Amino acid sequence: MLLDKHVLVRVGAEALQADVQAGRHTFLIDEPVEVGGKDQGPTPYDLLLSALGACTAITLRLYANQKKWPLEGIEVRLSHQRVHEHDCEKCEQPGQMLEEVTKELRLLGPLTEEQRQRLEVISQKCPVQKTLMSGLRIVTRLVPETEFLAS
Repeated sequence: MLLDKHVLVRVGAEALQADVQAGRHTFLIDEPVEVGGKDQGPTPYDLLLSALGACTAITLRLYANQKKWPLEGIEVRLSHQRVHEHDCEKCEQPGQMLEEVTKELRLLGPLTEEQRQRLEVISQKCPVQKTLMSGLRIVTRLVPETEFLAS
């Protein structure tokens, strides 16, 4: 499925705060005070983890509903860190750090152990996780200042 949905992000001359327009929704993204922001919204990494967590929980809810399993609630706790590549001989060189996300699932309800194990497997099939794991390509291009006005 190809969606042609745009997200527009604006940052002014001085602030680290970003105004985001995603469809009909608007919200703020900001950095913590200790790095020069005003802490008036989640950080970009908070939103990245939120997207993964929400997609995971929604995928599990859809699957459990389809199977008519007694999944009463889902909690997903995520964290992001940079770690040295394991068994790396040249870890001090650039490019030798890995981005790592830890995703913990709490599945509420009288599920069997087999159902819990299956839901753990299904959690890794959510579309956002598949996108992040796919070797995502990001294409950047510079456009004239007037181009966004037309869209």
